[in-house]
Amino acid sequence: MPITDILARNAELYGDKKCLTEINPELEEKHAQTWKEFALVESAPDSRYRKELTWRSFDEKANQFANLLLDHGCKRGDKVGILLMNCIEWLPIYFGTMKAGAIVVPLNFRYSSDEIKYALGLADVSLLVFGVEFIDRMREIKDDIPAVRELFFVGEECPDFAQSYDELAQSCSVLAPCVELSDEDDAAIYFSSGTTGFPKAILHSHLSLITACKVEQNHHNQSHEDIFLCIPPLYHTGAKMHWFGSLLVGGSAILLRGIRPKWIIETIANERVSIVWLLVPWAQDILDAIENGEIKLADYDLSAWRLMHIGAQPVPPSLIRRWKKYFPHHEYDTNYGLSESSGPGAVHLGVENIHKVGAIGIAGYGWQIKIVDEHGIIVKRGDVGELILRGDSVMKCYYKDPEATAATIKDGWLYTGDMAIEDEDGFIFLVDRKKDVIITGGENIYPVQIESFLRGHDKIKDAAVIGMADYRLGEITAAIIEIKPGLECGEDEIRQFCTQLPRYKRPHRIIFDTVPRNATGKIEKPKLRTKYCGGSIVKQQIDT
Repeated sequence: MPITDILARNAELYGDKKCLTEINPELEEKHAQTWKEFALVESAPDSRYRKELTWRSFDEKANQFANLLLDHGCKRGDKVGILLMNCIEWLPIYFGTMKAGAIVVPLNFRYSSDEIKYALGLADVSLLVFGVEFIDRMREIKDDIPAVRELFFVGEECPDFAQSYDELAQSCSVLAPCVELSDEDDAAIYFSSGTTGFPKAILHSHLSLITACKVEQNHHNQSHEDIFLCIPPLYHTGAKMHWFGSLLVGGSAILLRGIRPKWIIETIANERVSIVWLLVPWAQDILDAIENGEIKLADYDLSAWRLMHIGAQPVPPSLIRRWKKYFPHHEYDTNYGLSESSGPGAVHLGVENIHKVGAIGIAGYGWQIKIVDEHGIIVKRGDVGELILRGDSVMKCYYKDPEATAATIKDGWLYTGDMAIEDEDGFIFLVDRKKDVIITGGENIYPVQIESFLRGHDKIKDAAVIGMADYRLGEITAAIIEIKPGLECGEDEIRQFCTQLPRYKRPHRIIFDTVPRNATGKIEKPKLRTKYCGGSIVKQQIDT
């Protein structure tokens, strides 16, 4: 069954039920402040900071966009790009593209104009939908993307080089187009996060997406009555594939445009949210806001909130211990996956296994996993090896890159590039990215282990560990440490804290700086290597 059939079914079963709500608290605050400044007694409602869709209107808008594409010559297999911030239009455009038989290509909203051009070319995008935030970037490259024959603009005051999506779509039929789809049809191209190099284009089928729906719902037991809070960017597989569990049962979702802790907590309370997926930095920020008094939990009714889960990066056990202190009744889960595996769910901890926090968990619903050596042979339990996966959500290929595909998919197994170990109970622990392993004096150092340890320090907000070239040891470890706001911490204090580590794992260099993370929460280590390594050899005395 193609994933578009679920949307059509929900529209039939739950037509009048609200399914999507977009909330923009920044606009709401600006609006309220404006009325306050003008001393007006009653503020008029502003539809820009709250928009809603029912399942019927969602499906109809998807049908309208599908018909718009077909009216503009879109053919089966054409690629349609989405370059939008999270908004109420995003998902109808996503599903409308697939209903037309086209392949949807979500683009990272942080891309520069050159990166947008690169991604459009790599994925062979022929039609693109973009929003107001990208007018300048698109104007810069519009004459350098000849393969993109149509530009549709979402928003008011359409630029002169594009066509208005709003005006064109409204005139199209709300009936589903007569396009037959199957499980094996191509559905979407996602881009890898690019934390270890240039992003690759990842091709998924409808089977891959529908499997992601089933996996997520199996793991977190979404019901029709659950309300899911979606904060991360929709262009990434993470948040959307978690929402797919709600899609499967016709549950509602809130699209929150903003990550301030107060906005998140207020939205959970006001909208009676029951499921929240967070990135590690956001969870840390919420806890910091509670502990510094910015958020007083007694002011909010959070009784509907039953599940908080985290993915996209290793989760420090210390963070979850802090979380359970303030939210003792929450179910908690950790999720692991890749864009190549249609997002999270290939491995998950399970809400019943909170005693194993620190592990990414066990094989997800319908998934198979192994830990193997460089020859593809399963390693002994407790030994480090590469995590590989097999399941129906594995990508079809890296689009137009057979060499990279062959290196990543072998005999149906997806080689993740993540180093892992399995403990005596069968739980998987991530050790590090294969490409991030530091070899110092012939000894393998796994940065994730040191980063997790450092985040256990009360004053450390975040930490990243990279390798620096050294004339004697080959590489040495450098820890980039971000201190919590308002606190002071010196190098001596960090080094004293690190005496709990084996000597060979202690960072040789301590650098105080902000830890850069991308929109999905992953540390951008190439940026740190460029900033602090620059290809030069670090010649310094090593304390042995």
